[in-house]
Amino acid sequence: MFELIALGIAGATGIFGHTRSRKFVGKRLRYTDLVETPMLGVWAGVAATVVAAPVVALLPVVGAGTALAAGLGVGTGVSLGVRDTKKPPLLED
Repeated sequence: MFELIALGIAGATGIFGHTRSRKFVGKRLRYTDLVETPMLGVWAGVAATVVAAPVVALLPVVGAGTALAAGLGVGTGVSLGVRDTKKPPLLED
């Protein structure tokens, strides 16, 4: 039972990290030189994993997989957000 709850929390964390980081990079970092860094998604994913690891260690239900899911979600969100910045802005932006 607890494994299923932990899996749901890990999935929700990964999806939340992905959507928020993609939106942030696409909207806020569009005009900065930071988005031209080739390994930005990898570095963001590693940083999110390092930040999430101590938090996850304190919680009894979730494990290291949750920290990895958060890092993977943020890393892919940043990578796709960088790709979104290559598109021309819409008229409503």
